[in-house]
Amino acid sequence: MAVFDQEPTPTDKIEARLHTLLNRARDVKQGSSIEPPLAISNLVQDGEHLALKVLDDADMQSNAFEVAAKRILYANLVSSEITDPSFVAVWNLLDIVQYCGDRNICSPQLVLLLIEELLDGLKIDGCKVVLTFLESRREAIIANSSQNKNLVILRSCNELLRRLSRAEDAVFCGRVYIFLFQSFPLGDKSSVNLRGNFHVENVTTFEDHLPTTDEQVDEMEIEHLEPESKEEVSEISKTDDVAVKPPELPRIVEKPLSTQDIHTLYPVFWSLQNAFSNPPSLFEEENFKHFQKSLEATLEKFKQVPLVATVASSADLDQNGGPDSPSDVNRDKLASTFNPKYLTSRDLFKLELSDLAFQRHILVQTLVLIDFLLTLTERSKSRPNYVNAQKAMQYAFTLGEEQTAWALGIKNTVANYLQDGPDGKFYYRMVDTVLSRDKNWVRWKMENCKPFTRDRVPTNDILEAKSGAEKEVKRKTVTKPFGISSSVGYLSNTAGGKGLAKLKVGRYIPPSVDSYGEKNKMIDLDLEMVTSEAEKRQLEGRKTSNTWRALRLASTDRLSSFDSLESGKGVERLFQPVTSIEAAAEDNAATDRDGRDGVPQEQHQSVEEQRAGETSQVTADTAAAE
Repeated sequence: MAVFDQEPTPTDKIEARLHTLLNRARDVKQGSSIEPPLAISNLVQDGEHLALKVLDDADMQSNAFEVAAKRILYANLVSSEITDPSFVAVWNLLDIVQYCGDRNICSPQLVLLLIEELLDGLKIDGCKVVLTFLESRREAIIANSSQNKNLVILRSCNELLRRLSRAEDAVFCGRVYIFLFQSFPLGDKSSVNLRGNFHVENVTTFEDHLPTTDEQVDEMEIEHLEPESKEEVSEISKTDDVAVKPPELPRIVEKPLSTQDIHTLYPVFWSLQNAFSNPPSLFEEENFKHFQKSLEATLEKFKQVPLVATVASSADLDQNGGPDSPSDVNRDKLASTFNPKYLTSRDLFKLELSDLAFQRHILVQTLVLIDFLLTLTERSKSRPNYVNAQKAMQYAFTLGEEQTAWALGIKNTVANYLQDGPDGKFYYRMVDTVLSRDKNWVRWKMENCKPFTRDRVPTNDILEAKSGAEKEVKRKTVTKPFGISSSVGYLSNTAGGKGLAKLKVGRYIPPSVDSYGEKNKMIDLDLEMVTSEAEKRQLEGRKTSNTWRALRLASTDRLSSFDSLESGKGVERLFQPVTSIEAAAEDNAATDRDGRDGVPQEQHQSVEEQRAGETSQVTADTAAAE
């Protein structure tokens, strides 16, 4: 009995108060779903406080609150499943803890710690529901961001991703990654590979033995290196059928690509994964040549095999209805066809080659690697962003001219091939957009991740700028100079009464056409003695400007000379003086431009006189008849 006589601890008080708030929450939120969030203000009566802060010491208060919240959480996990309607008490508890964390009644990251406990104790289906809760409360959780919160989010999401299969739970993994990206700032370095390390641990395993039938041996021409000792023979005999790819590359004997069969291509094809996972291995000339031949053989085989589209196109999906129709099931299947790691069995290789999704998977890997190689050309390495990049992102290897031409050709071939098939245009546009944006991220990383955000402008600076702008646009009063008349009539009394008349005469005299001709002659002499390309471009620009100005002036009085101009041979013909014949031609042309369809002026005059005579004759005959 003495135990009940003891005074309740601070943890007990907080736990009792939380139970009271949860009981009220049942009446406030009638449903059992995650949405909408619990309205905490409705839990407190008029003039009442949460009264959850029972200790003055912040650390002791935080620890007591955490223990009390975990007691309630564990009790609900034991008594109910996540699919039960009573599990809404857990969502209400998390909302209350989030509210208290924003007001420093408990630690701000406590709600994330409780969610981490939930993720550790639930199955994958239950974790999907918890992630739905996180997505719905993300803005409220990250509103008051802190380093401790970010660490808990990163740790819990990484632990969840380790439990998931990227092949079977690709969509769920994508949701986790999207939540991470939305929770952290854009310029956060937590997930940036600053040193540019490659995932060399991603080793592809495949069968290292070859079929021994006579027909297949005739078609295959791959040589293997002979072991140097009996110990190596014994070690090779102990290996399994499926083993890690040997470090020695298979020697491909030159033969037409069209004659390579499935068994010949099998080791050649899967050896490409070594270059995809470790691109710096191509810096060695032998590895690069082997990669070239292997990739060319693979692309040729892709074009030969009949394609089987294992994924439905967008047109096929839309035949069953709109976005709210049962075709959403097909869309989920379309989104779940991604395979991060394909099976490398020899028996499946023929089927995989005909799979459109498999081909696209390999070709996208190729585009990523080719883009990496093209950043190592001599031209790319001379750009400022590469010269000023951190040392870890700079490589001593430089792609040669022949290798660059080959890389550009392969990239164009892959791009054209990806645009074929169902939704090929859309698929390639999506891939090209992602790779283009990825180049910007690589550049940002090479520049040591400069911050995106800018500091806020101080309030005093804004007020000073505002007041300065108001002073500049304020209407200024015009004051008359002392002792000077506002009229200009006094100029009529100066310079013999001609002062005002001189002001009315235009002082600008346009240059003549001949002056531009003389300028161009001097420029031609200067062009013969130029020493730099920049000076040559400057002189040619001045000559072009003078020629254009001369043509504009000549169009007023020398328009007939334009017929004698030849394209690209200068305009010296315009700079010659106008002869009397040309002047007469100009007068005739001006006279003919009267809108009479090109009929000469003399003919028009004779026609007018003839019509006037006919009119007078008709008038006379009419008068005589009367």
